[in-house]
Amino acid sequence: MTEATGKTEKIRVLIVDDIPETRENLRKLLFFEPDIEVVGAATSGEESVTLAGQLKPDVILMDINMPGIDGITATEIITQQLPSVQVIMMSVQGETDYLRRSMQAGAREFLIKPFTSEDLVAAIRRIYQLGLTRRPKISSEQVLSVSSPPGKDGSGTSAGRIVTVFSPKGGTGCSTVAINLAVALAQQKQGNKVALVDTSLQFGDVAVLLNLQVTRSLVDLVPHIDELDGEMLEAVLVSHGSGVKALLAPPRPELADQVTPSLIEKVLTGLRSLMSYVVVDTSSIINDITLTTLDLADRIVLVTTPDIPSIKDAKLFFEVADALEYPSSKTILVLNKSDPHCGIRAEDIQASIRHPIAAQLPLDERTATTAANHGVPYMIGSTRTTKLAQTTALLAQYIVNTLAEKEETNAVSAPVKLGTGRLAF
Repeated sequence: MTEATGKTEKIRVLIVDDIPETRENLRKLLFFEPDIEVVGAATSGEESVTLAGQLKPDVILMDINMPGIDGITATEIITQQLPSVQVIMMSVQGETDYLRRSMQAGAREFLIKPFTSEDLVAAIRRIYQLGLTRRPKISSEQVLSVSSPPGKDGSGTSAGRIVTVFSPKGGTGCSTVAINLAVALAQQKQGNKVALVDTSLQFGDVAVLLNLQVTRSLVDLVPHIDELDGEMLEAVLVSHGSGVKALLAPPRPELADQVTPSLIEKVLTGLRSLMSYVVVDTSSIINDITLTTLDLADRIVLVTTPDIPSIKDAKLFFEVADALEYPSSKTILVLNKSDPHCGIRAEDIQASIRHPIAAQLPLDERTATTAANHGVPYMIGSTRTTKLAQTTALLAQYIVNTLAEKEETNAVSAPVKLGTGRLAF
């Protein structure tokens, strides 16, 4: 809202589709949204390039299949000429190849037809905010006053590193891995300061898995986004008996929309300068919040399990990571719930995904379930001696070692035995 006029600034949308009925339906879906304005409609890829240059919309709804210049080609042209424009690709097909090519062309979202008005409006608002926060990407004006360039603090010593734990499929144990990895990193060296940030904003599990009351959370920082400093960040962190400090997700799902990618970026950048390690637990959806945590990460711990759906999703993630131009060494693949009797070998998974498995955390339902039900990480107490805990400790050490490498291209070089005794590479 501008102070001078008191009017809400609207998100300007250009619709591109060669079917008249679709263009009209999209107009109707957006007509009653007070913060969205359809500024034009194009009937072809060629026309979309022209109108985008004339209208300079914030968001373009782009159909992927059109005669002449298709949506992917038009997106590539537009995003090269107008980097600030955010594109949502629309298609009746959801194949991996379409998603990969769309992201390579510059699209920020991929909607499969038919979709609901709620899905459409939410996508428009997400990528509009994404455009605001990623322009330019982590500029000096955006960095907190307490922060410094990644890898160095004000004194020239090593600053904290961000480790984002992600799984594109729910149920793989992503939160359990993130929590126990954070504890293991805190145990690696006396004096290690570790923060655990729950960015699964609607239904985050970090609080319950650590048996913490959500008295403070990310949403408490929303009113202070423009004045965040180290003291504010320390004030919202909740201490745990393991030594880890947690920044929890909002206590209620409806509060999640208040947390923006810009806030997450500032929080993680600030925590980097305060902590030795910042471990980020994420949701299973690649949205603007998740993209922010992935972009900022020094290492991505990708969690998969030995079942076909999880393996398929992990493979898809690597294609997305490639489209986003992440170096291969940035992602550490972890096979959770590894079971030699399940019928799918780690070697087969590596061959399918074409990325080495760095660690195999053994299947131990009793230990993991007991830890979850009691709110006590398995890295502390009597379960610290279990094979699952020992393997997690080795994973933490491996991450520390790779982060200590000076050359990114050599960060993942030596074979390491973890957990099951198989080679990690």
